[in-house]
Amino acid sequence: MARRSGRERGLFGRLRDAVARVREDVAAIQERDPAAGGTLDVLLFYPGMTAVWTHRVAHALWKRDRRFAARLLSHSARLLTAVEIHPGAELGRRVTIDHGAGVVVGETADVGDDVHFYHGVTLGANQPHAGKRHPTVEDDVVLGAGATLVGAITVGEGASIGASAVVSKDVPPGATMVGNPARRVDEADEAEEADPEETDGPLENGECADEAVSEGHADGSGKGDDGGSETECGDDSEADAETAHSRQPC
Repeated sequence: MARRSGRERGLFGRLRDAVARVREDVAAIQERDPAAGGTLDVLLFYPGMTAVWTHRVAHALWKRDRRFAARLLSHSARLLTAVEIHPGAELGRRVTIDHGAGVVVGETADVGDDVHFYHGVTLGANQPHAGKRHPTVEDDVVLGAGATLVGAITVGEGASIGASAVVSKDVPPGATMVGNPARRVDEADEAEEADPEETDGPLENGECADEAVSEGHADGSGKGDDGGSETECGDDSEADAETAHSRQPC
C-alpha cells in the first residue's frame, strides 16, 4: 500500500512538472511572437510547439532505451507538424519554434534554454560517423529562418544567426552571424562607431572661427592696429567685406 501511494505521488509529481513546463513554453512563445493569441490558441495552432512537446515524451522513451516507440512518436510528430526532431536530441527549457515548417534537429544536437527557432532551421551533421556530430546551441540564441548549422560546433550564449546563414564554425557568445559562409557583422558595426571619419578641413557652423577668436584673446596675437580681434579661419575676402560694410556711415 505504501509502495502504491509512493508511485502515485511520483506520477502526480511528474504530471505537475509537465504542466508547469507547458505553461512556461506557452508564456515564452507569447512573449516572442506578437501574433500568438491565448493559451488555447498556442496549444492547438502552433505546430512548432506541438513538436517540442511531443519530443519531450519521445526523448524520455529514448533515454529508457525504448527506441522503437521513441522513433514512432517522433515520426508521427513529423507527419503532423513538418518538424523533425530526433528523439536523441537534447532540448532545454522554453525552447520555442515559430511556424515550424522545415525545422530539422539531429540526434546529437544539444539546445540550451530560451532558444528560439524560426522555420527552416537545420541543426545537421557534416561527418557520417558515430558520436557527437551535431551543433551545440547555448542559451538565449535566436536562429533565423532557413539558417543551417552543421557539424559539432558551438553557438555561444546570446548569439543571433541570420536568415539563410550557413554556419560551420564556432560562434562566439553574443555574436551576430549572416551570409554563406557566415561572417560576423556586429564587430564591424562597433568598429565603425568607435572610429568615425576624421575631417582635416575647417569645422562647420563657425566653430573654427570661434576657436581662432578665443585663441587670439588668450595670447593677444589676434588684435589688429585698431584693437579689434581678427579671425584667421575662413575666407579673408569675406571678412574684409564685412569689416568695410561695418565702417560705412548709416
